[in-house]
Amino acid sequence: LLLRWRRRRALWRKVAEAQERQELSLVRMEAAARRFREQNPSVKAASILSLPLPELSRKLRDGSLPLDHVFYAYVGKALQVATETNCLTEFLQESETQLRRAKLMERQGLLYGVPISIKDSIDCQGHDSTLGFIKNLNKPAAEDSVVVQVLKRQGAIPFVKTNVPQSLISYDCKNLIFGQTRNPLMFTRTPGGSSGGEGALVGGGGSILGIGTDVGGSLRFPAAFCGICAIKPTGKRLSKRGVMAGVVGQKAVAAAVGPLAKDVESLALCLRALLSEDMFSLDSTVPPLPFNEEVYSSTKPLRIGYYETDFFTMPSPAMRRAVRETKELLEEAGHTLLPFELTNMDYVMFNYCLRGMFSDGGSSFVRKFKGEMEKGGSGLFFWLANAPHWLKTLLSWISKPFVRMPFTGFVSFYSTVDEVWSLHHEIEDFCHQFIAQWKELNLDVMLCPMLGPALGIGYPAKLSVAVSYTMLYNALDFPAGVVPVTLVTDEDEEQLKGYKGYYQDWWDRTLAKAFRGSMGMPVAVQCVALPWQEELCLRFMKEVETL
Repeated sequence: LLLRWRRRRALWRKVAEAQERQELSLVRMEAAARRFREQNPSVKAASILSLPLPELSRKLRDGSLPLDHVFYAYVGKALQVATETNCLTEFLQESETQLRRAKLMERQGLLYGVPISIKDSIDCQGHDSTLGFIKNLNKPAAEDSVVVQVLKRQGAIPFVKTNVPQSLISYDCKNLIFGQTRNPLMFTRTPGGSSGGEGALVGGGGSILGIGTDVGGSLRFPAAFCGICAIKPTGKRLSKRGVMAGVVGQKAVAAAVGPLAKDVESLALCLRALLSEDMFSLDSTVPPLPFNEEVYSSTKPLRIGYYETDFFTMPSPAMRRAVRETKELLEEAGHTLLPFELTNMDYVMFNYCLRGMFSDGGSSFVRKFKGEMEKGGSGLFFWLANAPHWLKTLLSWISKPFVRMPFTGFVSFYSTVDEVWSLHHEIEDFCHQFIAQWKELNLDVMLCPMLGPALGIGYPAKLSVAVSYTMLYNALDFPAGVVPVTLVTDEDEEQLKGYKGYYQDWWDRTLAKAFRGSMGMPVAVQCVALPWQEELCLRFMKEVETL
């Protein structure tokens, strides 16, 4: 008991030190912003913050807008948003040095002088990538991740790191070190996760461009919940070197690095900058595919598949209305819309996604929590993962008639190499069948629902089942983006009273509660393209955005 008490005391000391550093970061930001305001009282920060990224970057490159005006405008705004939402973990103090060096740069990249925010799990030299784990504190990265290196070569100035949920395997945003991040649009709502700090900061206007990751919706949830745009590229389109993962080594559900921003054109500018020779030379595993301007700028009418539901997670009234209204507006704009039917999503979710991620019985995931004081709200998962095989089998058999697949999925993972290989082969076949159905309809892109509006804080931990709309496209490894298209209305709230769900079980009842009280909150749709067609995905997102 004494040893346990001493160990916990040491852990709490590390947490306290990290929280002090977080607080000191905010103090430094406040001092820097105040000093700049006092020295430059005529600078109107609001006019700078209102500029979209493409216009801002043009003004920075042509010299009509000084770099320090932009930098300190965003430092001040980020501080305000962080105070309201608790989205920041650290101010990158060296960004002020980089700002001074940027003024002397001969080469002005596409993101010259643009302040950007970076998710906690993406390495920045000299700073921790904690993933919300105490054990990862005081272990600064030896070098920048490839993505951060490329951004810097393009002239961008990473200036803050943002909060994540413990382990990243969550679409909320809370950990024991830095606490709960709140949605900037409604503080009682989650900003989504795992790139939740990015969603809150960009959604609140404290960053014009953020970089996050996505293994089940971790870019798309924060963007949709906070009313902004994001794109999850094909898994290997952008480098993942120096990017920490929640579950290391699994290949069934593809993770990706991607941007979040207020509008689609900003996402396109970011991908133009990243898909450069710098990226391809720093990481030779990234295919040398530069940004395809011809595809992105095309005005050819599109053939668009669509569906209103996956018949697994019943869409909220606002979700269904968002797809219907967007479909009608796209038809009015001259595009062709064709219904696309999803089948067997329960099987896909729990045999491809869940078992794919935790094929080792969850042991590698559980090991990450060894020595931690918090289990991220996954106590049942940890108990089941550590249970003997005979008990898992028994519980799986007993529970099948009474509960939805999540429980039986948790307790009956694949374990042998032969089974894992068979699973990977089955996922490949599923992907080919999905593409065949896509091509039979001669589709260019797909319009899909996106979970929304933002759930109440704490609900995502109870509702892991609700990731079906997003995680599908990680299993398929298709590029997928989100665009906000509407707001929750009184009528949506009224219709929600009749929400039953497809299974009418505890998860469905809980999801209905999680949606309630969201008047005026944004609702997005998901835009999907085939693998390696990020430019077409962005072009479709732009069409939706301009409707």
